[in-house]
Amino acid sequence: MTDMNENPLDILPELLLAASAVLGLLLGAWLPRHRQWLVGLLAAVAACAGLVAAALAAARPDVTAFGGAFTADPVTSTSRLVVLGTLLLVLALAAGPFHAHPREAEFSVLLQLSALGALLLAGTQDLLLLAAAYLLASIPAYALAGFRKDGPGTEAALKYYVLGALLGVLMLAGITVLYAAGRATGYPLLGPALPEAPDVLVAVGAVGLLAGVLFKAGAVPAHFWVPDAVQGSTSPVAAFLTTIPKIGALAALLRLGEVLLAGSGMPWAAVLSVVAAASMTLGNLAAFFQDDVKRLLAYSAVGQVGYLLLPITVAGRSDLAQEALLYYLAAYSVTNLGAFAVVCALPRATRTGDYRGLARRRPLLAASLVICLLGLVGTPPTGVFVGKLTAFSAALDGGYAWLAVLAAVNTVASLFYYLRWIVPAVSSGGHEDGSTAPGTRPARAVAYTAAAISVGLGPAAGLVLPALSGSLTA
Repeated sequence: MTDMNENPLDILPELLLAASAVLGLLLGAWLPRHRQWLVGLLAAVAACAGLVAAALAAARPDVTAFGGAFTADPVTSTSRLVVLGTLLLVLALAAGPFHAHPREAEFSVLLQLSALGALLLAGTQDLLLLAAAYLLASIPAYALAGFRKDGPGTEAALKYYVLGALLGVLMLAGITVLYAAGRATGYPLLGPALPEAPDVLVAVGAVGLLAGVLFKAGAVPAHFWVPDAVQGSTSPVAAFLTTIPKIGALAALLRLGEVLLAGSGMPWAAVLSVVAAASMTLGNLAAFFQDDVKRLLAYSAVGQVGYLLLPITVAGRSDLAQEALLYYLAAYSVTNLGAFAVVCALPRATRTGDYRGLARRRPLLAASLVICLLGLVGTPPTGVFVGKLTAFSAALDGGYAWLAVLAAVNTVASLFYYLRWIVPAVSSGGHEDGSTAPGTRPARAVAYTAAAISVGLGPAAGLVLPALSGSLTA
């Protein structure tokens, strides 16, 4: 690790996204409606430039910047690559439905700002920056959820906002309590002070922190917003809400457990194991009864958080934890986005039965859907299969065999509700599903691309996993 410094280039991917958002907001105020697609193009260019900057930064030694408040280590670097790559795909998904929309520029700006909040969540090493990143990731997302300004969208935004505001206040209260306990907000100073602090203060502060971070991850018991916000928002926004915020939140949670609270008296692993078990079980059980495809994917996202929490639970207990989480995040993000891309490509197909006969009318789209849904189950050779296998191995290695067994049972159970969607898609018959609706070509391209990446990540695991290892910077 190099010495601490104040070099803005250490946060170049974040700066590129912030500059693009500000410039896009200014351009949107002057460009005519039919030219506002230029703001989306600017966002895509910034994301591509950020990917290049993140890849170059990943090859350099780890650094901490701005008084140790932000760190660029393997967790941050991987999160940057996944968030920016996912943002590119979401921008492509939105290109059709929001083309020539009266607020097309604002939509692209909101996407970038919320993604920037996720990037800051992933790299923060200070409780104050954690709170600021939470707000930056959340407030634009509230506006995105209600962007259509119709009844379902307004309800989605309201529920999302009310729960986010409540849990955000609890997180701020937890930060205040931890500051009182350790007299610092930076993880390198606060972490060593917490073992000497009263256990009650540390426990109360940690629970407050968990409230906010679990809300962004969509985990139980802070998951109530997920099904309504996903169902009520537009499909590109639903794809965004179930992927990018999770990346930043889970990376922040890993850092909290391994750097800040590792030596405290807080039973961190035990609490997270209960949250993981509840999330995967409740998410899968609720998905069994869903016929609306967006609501089914919403509860699927809750269940997936449970699996993603496995390596975080054993962080510090297993050497596999970090690489398991980062690989699984990348595989889940692209696979989940591929499933939502199919939903975007078929805007009139809102129920699983509406997909009947899709294989006959759109064979490539049906193949992409099958690959992504089976990928979410964890079917080889997809990336999620390797991610789950590594996560289960980390749980076993860390002494949580019961949690790995429960996760395996939930994985088998989840196959049944995914099959309720797959079977109609590959069956004969059916009616016109809207796959030829205007503006769906980008969504189809995203579906094909995401399915290909999901399959390709599995065989590439031997090359990818070693690059994700390394200690967290403190």
